[in-house]
Parts: sequence; C-alpha cells; structure tokens
Amino acid sequence: MTTSLRPPPTPAGTWNPEDPVFWAATGARTARRNLVWSVFSEHVGFSVWSLWSVLVLFLGPEYGVDAAGKFLLTALPTAVGACLRVPYASAVAVFGGRLWTVVSALLLLIPVLTTAALLEPGVSYSTLLLCAALGGFGGGNFASSMANVNALYPQHLKGWALGVNAGGGNLGVPAVQLAGLAVLATAGAGHPRLLVLLYVPLVAGAAVAAALRMDDLRLPRATYPLRALAVRRHTWLVSFLYIGTFGSFIGFSFAFGQVLQVQFADAFATPLDASYLTFLGPLLGSLARPWGGRLADRFGGGRVTLWTFAGMAAGVVLVLLASRAHSLPLFVTAFSALFVLSGAGNGSTYKLIPEPATDPRDPVSRARDSALIGFAGAVGAFGGVLVNVAFRQSFLTSGDGDLAYAAFLAVYVLCGAVTWKVYARPGT
Repeated sequence: MTTSLRPPPTPAGTWNPEDPVFWAATGARTARRNLVWSVFSEHVGFSVWSLWSVLVLFLGPEYGVDAAGKFLLTALPTAVGACLRVPYASAVAVFGGRLWTVVSALLLLIPVLTTAALLEPGVSYSTLLLCAALGGFGGGNFASSMANVNALYPQHLKGWALGVNAGGGNLGVPAVQLAGLAVLATAGAGHPRLLVLLYVPLVAGAAVAAALRMDDLRLPRATYPLRALAVRRHTWLVSFLYIGTFGSFIGFSFAFGQVLQVQFADAFATPLDASYLTFLGPLLGSLARPWGGRLADRFGGGRVTLWTFAGMAAGVVLVLLASRAHSLPLFVTAFSALFVLSGAGNGSTYKLIPEPATDPRDPVSRARDSALIGFAGAVGAFGGVLVNVAFRQSFLTSGDGDLAYAAFLAVYVLCGAVTWKVYARPGT
C-alpha cells in the first residue's frame, strides 16, 4: 500500500466511501479537497495538451507550414496523449493519487520548456512535430485524475464528481485559447513563446498544490490486467461511444480554429479575428460535462447518452448546411451546439462504465472500473486524432470540410444505434 505523509483518513487506514457513516464524518470533506486540486492539476494538463491548437495560429508564412501540416501538428499531441492514458490510469494504484499528481504535473515542464526554447521562425517542421508530440504529456493527466476521483466517491455520486473533475479539466482548452487570444491581441503573432512560458508557473503551482493538499489514500490494493479488460464486450462498447463524445469534443477543440480560418478565409483578415470565436465552443462543452454526469445520475447513462447522439446528429446536419451555404453565423451556432452536446455526452458515457453487476465495495470491481476509465479515455482520445485526420483529408480533397461532416454524421447515427440496443432499450 502507498504511504501517505498525512494521517490515514480512517482509524483502520482504509478508504470506504460506500459506508454512509464514514462518508458523512470524514469521507465527503476529504474527497472534496482532493477533487478541487485534482481539477486544478488536470486543468493545467489539458491546457498544455491543447497548446498546439493555439500555437498553429501563430505560425505565419515564415514558418513554411501549410494547412494540412497544421492539422497534423494538432493531431499529434492528441495521439500521444491517448497512448499515455492507459499507463497513467494504472499509475494511481501503484504510486498513490497525490504522488502521481505531483509527478505528472512536473512532467508537463518537458513540453513547455522544450517548445519555449525551440519555437521560432526558421525551425524545421520535424522539430515542430517533436514539440507537438511532447505536448501529449498533458493528455495523460486526465486518466490518472479520473481514476483517482473514481476511487474517492461513492457510486451514487460518481456521475457528478467525474463530470466536475473532467469538466474542470476540459476548461483548460478554452483557457489556453483565451490566453492565446490575449497574446495575439497585445504582443502579436510574432511572440508565441509568451503563451508557452505563461504555463511554467502554473505547472509548478499544480505540483506544489498537489503535494501540500492532496492525499495518497490507502485503498485496498487490486489490479485489473489489460488483457482481461480487452476481452469484455462492455469495454469496447463504452470506448466506442466515448470516441463519439470525447473524440468529437477534443478533436473539434483542436481543429476548430483552423477550420474557421481555412473554410471562411474571406471572413478573417488575421488569426486574431478567428481566435475570438475558437474558445466559445470548448468553453460551453466543458461547462456541459458535469451536467451530463448529473443527468445520467438521475435518468441513467444510457438514456442521456442516446439523447446526446440524437442531438449531435442533428447538429452536424446543420453544420453541413451552413458549410454549403457559406453562412458563418449558422456554422458557429451549430458547432457550438455540437460542443455542448459532446460535453454532456462525455459525462453521461462515463456513467456507463460501472457495470450493473459491479460491487463498489469490492477492490477488484473498483480496479476494473479505474482501468476501464483509462482504457476508454485512451480510445476516446484517438477519436480526436480521427477528427483532425478527417478534416485534413476533406480539405485536401474538396477544399472544404463537407466530407468530414458527412463522416461525423454516420458515426453519430451508429453510436446512437449502439447506445439504444445495449444501454437504453427497455429491458437492457
């Protein structure tokens, strides 16, 4: 068991949130404190992960990177972050929630300092790809943070708690986009390093806060092997649905600024003009995630997720119509709706992770759920890669995003059908 510098949360040193007496006396207060600092650390991680969704707006002609190359720069950190989510989720059980939060926060200094040192006109494209790939460290933080919060809270509060944790983390996306807007507006597009260096004290603050205010809770040690997770149908179904929700959210968040600049080039004279619109969707989607979890706590994860995919299918039809009509107001409005729905769907999909037969008091069941959080988070994040690849190919093929929007519609319809058949149909 991990050893904490803090006193153990119970006389026996065992964390048991399903015990109502323990929860009322000690558990709720300790869980809330750990949740607050977990959100802060994950928020900084998401910002670092999303840096390249903003930095590409600074890459003018002097960098020699075309639109297709910029879509690759936004897809690469998504892919690396997705790969890191499985080991990051497992690290909590090995090292403890506080210790791993400190370590994972300090690892963010690698992409921040490297990018600050190397990003300048004339830098090679391969160096830019390396810096973007290092940004993937920020994507792993989500899985470890969610696994930790999943262990902190009782079953009937997990939808809300996981939604708050993830939503607070997701707010790192619009936060870094607003920070980028401020740098563009004040210093201009020639100073991307100012945006990167802004995160050095925030990363250090996240590590210090975690060390001082979080706990390595003494949980019954149990692990759940990946091979056992991989043979369960439920694993792949939930992961597929998370591609549709979180994959859409993070993919759109990384690509939206580029899509606006390329598809509506006549409406934006400078990157600054487009950046005024890029943060709105991720902000709304992040705020919607806790409410998706709360609605799932009340009405069931399957039902809310089904509603979400129905709305997303309708939303992407409006995006496609706006694209063909070249209507910027309708395009931004419809895309904002997609962000809100995908954010809410993130929360409701995670509510589906504990299976009906899960015993929240069983360490093996808890370990399985935590492992699935990391696995589904990794697969879902790869959905963000697919979104950026779809946009890149669509713009290369036809000069607009219509082929990508049609592909998204097909995915949402399929996700809705799976949700109905397995999780929302009466009797399931």
